[in-house]
Amino acid sequence: MPRPMTRFALGAHPAVFTSLTRLSRHAPPSGARAIRGLGRAFVALAPIDWRSVARDSLLRWMIAIAIPVGFLTRWGVPALARSLEQRYGFDLTPYYPLVMSFNLLLMPILAGIVVGFMLLDERDDATLSAIQVTPLGLAGYLGYRATMPMLLSVVLTVVVLEISALTPVSSVTLWWMSLAVAPLAPVFALFLGTFAANKVQGLALTKANGVLTLPPVAAWFIDGPWQFAVGVVPTYWPAKAFWQAARGDPLDWLFALVGSLFQIALLGLLMRRFLRIMRRG
Repeated sequence: MPRPMTRFALGAHPAVFTSLTRLSRHAPPSGARAIRGLGRAFVALAPIDWRSVARDSLLRWMIAIAIPVGFLTRWGVPALARSLEQRYGFDLTPYYPLVMSFNLLLMPILAGIVVGFMLLDERDDATLSAIQVTPLGLAGYLGYRATMPMLLSVVLTVVVLEISALTPVSSVTLWWMSLAVAPLAPVFALFLGTFAANKVQGLALTKANGVLTLPPVAAWFIDGPWQFAVGVVPTYWPAKAFWQAARGDPLDWLFALVGSLFQIALLGLLMRRFLRIMRRG
């Protein structure tokens, strides 16, 4: 049973609550109405979210870092490659797909962290408790919260990869790979929202989650079927798909599909757990 909506919950984030209560004249979403309800949630809440990001220097930095990372990769990595070649005779260019796959993973992780901290803020100030009695409901609100970082992730990922341009991968491939890796964003967001009690714990979990970018790096150096043992980590499959695309493998889509299904399964588990936690109060 959701907790009663106290004055504190109502006033915790008045802009969010006011926007959601405007949906009360619409029927609870189901089927096609769910899509319209989600669209209304975007119209009502996205401007509020952007203002929240604008007020938080950490969240601003996480979003603004995308373009510098792209240019740093485009200019810095080739410069490093030339230096290594001249000084040590080491050719870095075969490792360009590995560098690009790191950028592929970085953007959804950052987008997920941004939204994860928003969830922690909303849970701390009891906004999520108030949302449970609005027409959108907590499940509908989580639908919005899951969709928003995916859209942000796709845009940031395409921008970074297009700017980086270290590998001969077409723009079409970059777009569908950005879509395939996008579910990682709400996975990271809900992981923070579910397992962190506050922002301090959220920062600690964010640092721990950085370890998930390391298994794909290790997998790069593993030959044969043993490489698939790293597939228990969700970040492996998008990276593997990018490596195969850079090599011109026509089955690159298969690795991306496996990765997307894995991410969606994790997202479903985290959503159910988060809903149970919130409904228990």
